[in-house]
Amino acid sequence: VQLQASGGGLVQAGGSLRLSCAASGRTFSSYGMGWFRQAPGKEREIVAAISRAGGTIYYADSVKGRFTVSRDNAKNTVYLQTTNLKPEDTAIYSCAASTLPLATREYDYAYWGQGTLVTVSS
Repeated sequence: VQLQASGGGLVQAGGSLRLSCAASGRTFSSYGMGWFRQAPGKEREIVAAISRAGGTIYYADSVKGRFTVSRDNAKNTVYLQTTNLKPEDTAIYSCAASTLPLATREYDYAYWGQGTLVTVSS
């Protein structure tokens, strides 16, 4: 599966962005999907994960209540709605696909898309 993230940009603190990740192929619904981010000088971390049918969702504590992950298997797309953004949310956001139903560990993801940059100004 090939993945392409989009929707990043520059936003003021308190603002919102909707990130999208489009997948190629006919088996998108067989993958657990995840969003990760990597801030300058920091390690990549998981932000959110969603199961194959979307029924199970995981969020990192740092984004709970502010970010919402969803997927549309008919459109081969997974979304990350971000709200109340903070400067510490500034990072490159990437989507990834796992053959597991729901994965929260980076090494469980075999397929990675090109990231999209989110910059939050104070």
